[in-house]
Amino acid sequence: MVRVLFVCLGNICRSPMAEAVFRHLLINKGLDGKIEVDSAGTGDWHVGQPPHKGTQKKLEEYKIDYSSIRARQLNQSDLNHYHYVIAMDEKNLNDIGLIAGKNPTAYIARLMDFVDDKSVVDVPDPYFTGNFDLTYDLVTQGCEQLLSFICKRENI
Repeated sequence: MVRVLFVCLGNICRSPMAEAVFRHLLINKGLDGKIEVDSAGTGDWHVGQPPHKGTQKKLEEYKIDYSSIRARQLNQSDLNHYHYVIAMDEKNLNDIGLIAGKNPTAYIARLMDFVDDKSVVDVPDPYFTGNFDLTYDLVTQGCEQLLSFICKRENI
């Protein structure tokens, strides 16, 4: 089984949104038994909390389930357990690198690295911007392209 972990700062806005969207894509494509997905945050402020109300509202709008998602903090063992560790922005990517050390086994990248349009490299944090619509659009685009990348790379 291929394992994917989405990472943002507090694990209540972007990464749980990506986890839910990616899981939804997997179910719709019949791949939920082949790819496992989770999310985590680099910080510990929200551990145990459900996704932010703005994330919940956006996911409910598209009938995407998030009921099992609770915030947790990224740890070093995640970088050996997950095959793909996907950051929402450059800061998250750098923080993952600090935790991973010199020889991580996971494929580590930003979500927007998988999107052809290189004008946006980071998924903005709606906790600060309030723009959950833009975040959802970018996350959805990134998740679709990431899934295609993984399917090709893993021959799924």
